[in-house]
Amino acid sequence: MIQRHVMKSSEGMAATAYIGVGSNQGDRHAHCAESIARIAASGHTRIIDQSSWYLTEPWGYHDQDEFINLVLKVETGLAPLELLRFLKELEEKLGRHKTVPFGPRTIDLDILLYGDRVIQSPELTIPHTHLCERGFVLVPLEEIAPQLVHPVHNRTISRLLAELDDGRRVVTLERENQ
Repeated sequence: MIQRHVMKSSEGMAATAYIGVGSNQGDRHAHCAESIARIAASGHTRIIDQSSWYLTEPWGYHDQDEFINLVLKVETGLAPLELLRFLKELEEKLGRHKTVPFGPRTIDLDILLYGDRVIQSPELTIPHTHLCERGFVLVPLEEIAPQLVHPVHNRTISRLLAELDDGRRVVTLERENQ
């Protein structure tokens, strides 16, 4: 018999969110894989889809190693701030330490989008502040949600990617390396 589990947030319903995952320190593959496994095992957030993994040039602070990046589509029973707190706690457990802004990190977990919500608070900005400026986010997001509409810019992810003038390398990694 199939058991169905409906997750409800503190606001009363499950929500679809997109989470950016990245790492450029230590065993990047292992850090990304472990974060995905822990999100999947959380009980309140279910992974619905996952992009390919990409090798990407750093953005913002260039004197660092290349990143592995991917995007997860999740269904979550957590409200936006609860999801943020869960992801930040997970980063800490996986050894993330803040250094310089946009600097190296063992793991980076960002809420890119949360339904069609627009949130601007001291703790959280949704859609993610730099979503439309980052090829390393738009490429994997476009892979799994090309027709998703950005709730502020009112353009699809495919359109935002087509308009992007980033110039940084975003290369798909072979599946067996994921």
